[in-house]
Amino acid sequence: MSGPLVVTPHIVIPATELAWTAVRASGPGGQNVNKVASKVELRFDLPNTEALPPSAKARLARLAKNRLDADGCILITSQLTRDQRQNLEDAREKLADLVRRALVPPKRRRPTRPTRSSQRKRVDQKRKHSEKKQSRGRVRRDD
Repeated sequence: MSGPLVVTPHIVIPATELAWTAVRASGPGGQNVNKVASKVELRFDLPNTEALPPSAKARLARLAKNRLDADGCILITSQLTRDQRQNLEDAREKLADLVRRALVPPKRRRPTRPTRSSQRKRVDQKRKHSEKKQSRGRVRRDD
């Protein structure tokens, strides 16, 4: 029912690293919810995968930190529809999106310095603000 997961043309997660189980979904559904296991739990064996480079694995672990179990496997659930097959496809697509996000290395921040005009503008605003507050003193009456 589920084969390898194609994330990009160059990255394919083998079916042996994916395991899924069907469980009963929660929420409304009438009598059907008690009989049919339509919710899908998809597990991806992140620590033992060979499909991803180490840097992408580290970024994926950081991105999916709330979905990691004790073994380091990523757990994705889907109960979007009442159909088990569609929920499995939805869970696989969620995992593929997560892996695609982890494949993009973050941009390095290059420190910049404020321009001279922006520094001058900031100081001028501070001075005006200070003058405004200084003028809020007690009112003296000249009798």
